[in-house]
Amino acid sequence: MKTHILTLIYILLGTFAGFASSEKDSVKVYFHVSKTNIDSSFRENRENLNKIFSKIITDSLASPTHRLVGVHVTGAASPEGSVSFNNYLSEKRAEAIFKEFRKRGFVSDSLTSFTYVGRDWKGLQNEVENDQNVPFRPDVLALLEKINGQNPPDHPLAELKGLHGGIPYHYLLTNMFPDLRASRLTVEYERLYSPIIIPELPIEIPTLTTNITSEILPLPIVLGEVKECKPFYMGLKTNMLYDALLLPNIGAEFYVGKNISLTADWMYGWWDRDKTHYYWRAYGGNLGARWWFGKKAHEKPLTGHHLGVFAGVVTYDFELGKGGIMGGIPRGTLWDRCNFISGIEYGYSLPVARRLNIDFSLALGYMGGKYLKYEPKYGFYIWQSTHKLHWFGPTKAEISLVWLIGCNNFNKSKGGRK
Repeated sequence: MKTHILTLIYILLGTFAGFASSEKDSVKVYFHVSKTNIDSSFRENRENLNKIFSKIITDSLASPTHRLVGVHVTGAASPEGSVSFNNYLSEKRAEAIFKEFRKRGFVSDSLTSFTYVGRDWKGLQNEVENDQNVPFRPDVLALLEKINGQNPPDHPLAELKGLHGGIPYHYLLTNMFPDLRASRLTVEYERLYSPIIIPELPIEIPTLTTNITSEILPLPIVLGEVKECKPFYMGLKTNMLYDALLLPNIGAEFYVGKNISLTADWMYGWWDRDKTHYYWRAYGGNLGARWWFGKKAHEKPLTGHHLGVFAGVVTYDFELGKGGIMGGIPRGTLWDRCNFISGIEYGYSLPVARRLNIDFSLALGYMGGKYLKYEPKYGFYIWQSTHKLHWFGPTKAEISLVWLIGCNNFNKSKGGRK
């Protein structure tokens, strides 16, 4: 009798072997206004990004009793701004959080899906439904239901801004729009209860002394090394126009955020042949700031269109066998020995390789100071005249080769990893 009871127990266990339940885990990260790069120090992003690895990857998908079913990524934007730009933000924000997931392991494309919400009107409606303090809340909800309905208005953002003199809109802009600038990654998996292998039982046994083992299911996700780095964008460059004129130069550019970068450059060429009275000398440098704009600039810093301002100093001594010209007054003060340059520039930085850009720019502005004219005679350089320089027009031309340095500072579609 005892033997039959034990056999029945094993049969029941075997009946339930292989049973699976579906489960989901998700994380959400937030973005600054008009940004698509993840700032781990912003809001709860650091905690949520850690959850991707510690909870979803390590505790769930790395367990032999879990099988990955799908990964769904949703990118969204708050309603302000144009439709096209918000669609772009949604796509890039979804890609940003999926990139963090892919750093930690490989997942098949067949298991991955994306949704680009654009203007997240549905999310805004949910926020308003959960907040009793929204000014003119019934009218706001009525308008949002209309916007999310089958026949939305032609200009929903304009209607929302105009509702009750803009009072509700300003409340939503401050208190709810920040929650809509986000992307969410949802992982769906099955929790598996591994089949139990039932041992063969003798017809008559006084005591059961067998072991129960579990079948280990293959893990459908290959974990990768976790690499975390703080975003940093820098460019080292040389102006190839100056190089062609035998004026070696180097420049550096640092991205400081909010589409702003700071620049510094220096050139130094000091060539001479006394016997032929040939002098080709110049040195000086500039400091400046740039504002980056356009689609490419929003995709990655230090790329695309830019406007800038700069100021600098330069001194020179050019003589080609006859009369020479020297910028600044020798043996004077620092301000006497150089000319001053300032201007406004426009340019475009074009990706050409994974870590290389070519930056084209042209500047208009002012160059001022004093310069000398002289002639080489009797083994000396005879001063001829002193002049004041006041020049308005082109003050700088640049075709620079830029080496991109820093974490994530590479062109994704120009060779190397995708």
